[in-house]
Amino acid sequence: MFPAELASVLSGASMGQLAHWRKTGLLVPEGGGNPVRYSFQDVVALRMVMKLRTDLSLQKVRKAFANLPVFNFTAHPAEYRFGTDHRTIAVLDDQQWMDLVRKPGQYDMFTLADVFQPFVTQSGREVVDFRRPRRRITVDGGRLGGWPTIAGTRVGFDTIAALVEDGSVEPEEVRHFYPAVSVEAVADAVSFAEVVTATRSGTA
Repeated sequence: MFPAELASVLSGASMGQLAHWRKTGLLVPEGGGNPVRYSFQDVVALRMVMKLRTDLSLQKVRKAFANLPVFNFTAHPAEYRFGTDHRTIAVLDDQQWMDLVRKPGQYDMFTLADVFQPFVTQSGREVVDFRRPRRRITVDGGRLGGWPTIAGTRVGFDTIAALVEDGSVEPEEVRHFYPAVSVEAVADAVSFAEVVTATRSGTA
């Protein structure tokens, strides 16, 4: 499960947006709890919302998500592929695009929005590449539940960052503990961890 600050960095949603959407029901995290925890699917869905918000109003996004169960799309929103023509939102249904906003239930052709690529939100926030938030850090839903890891390993970015955080272990010495982790990967892990920490404290 992902803490809110990591979900924020990977999705592009601010901590304030996450809290508001939990309260209003746009996206209630599967993990719940206090502190709140998001599932990998939650983070993918949040990123989808943020990507759609670069072209469309939050009102349209809310309407699209609210119409999913109306048309029997009852799985987690992350299970579906959404598209937009910059006027409405559609969901891919058996190789056809169904409109969820302007003409709910009708089928048409749309361009798929690639939400995993880097993008800039309406507020100007730069959102990291979801699959590779740093050059040597990858996100794979099939590895450690989607937790960001050092590329080519099952070692979490936070494990490496914590190892060198207090200065007792130099970046060059990390390979003695994790032979597959390069000095460059250590730098990426520390850099990414700093962003996540800053997001938690509200300074990012």
